[in-house]
Amino acid sequence: MTHADTTVAGSTKPGSATTSPALRVKTLDHVTLVVKDLGRSHDFYAGVLGMQPIERPKFSFAGSWFQAGKTQIHLILEHTESGPAGVPIPQQLLGMSRTHHFAFEVEDAYAATETLRQKGIPVVSGPKSRPDGMIQVFATDPDGHVVELCSWPKG
Repeated sequence: MTHADTTVAGSTKPGSATTSPALRVKTLDHVTLVVKDLGRSHDFYAGVLGMQPIERPKFSFAGSWFQAGKTQIHLILEHTESGPAGVPIPQQLLGMSRTHHFAFEVEDAYAATETLRQKGIPVVSGPKSRPDGMIQVFATDPDGHVVELCSWPKG
């Protein structure tokens, strides 16, 4: 399937004359995840995935921020105004990799898979090849958010 295969009838192409410059997306700034245990989630994103913790503004609720390339990951400790932690995904869909997830490029998805398994992190799918040639593996964080780790094949 190519990108053209997924175009919806009547949609505009990126950068077309009908796209307002004010609405044209420049980059993904951050992804926010609601978590039950800030310490466990901090250990996963910093300790397992090696993301750099960064300073967080003084909000009225607990959280942690991390830098992942140009994108930030914002963790929010579950509270009455945050909504529930995690994303409830039926077990039969979890290993299919076509559900809610976000992806990080890593150096070697095969080596990442072995490291995840050694650390006892649930690997729910892969490693396997994507149609574009990248290798992908899917794991879950402590709250069940599905995280894809992908890399270009070596050699």
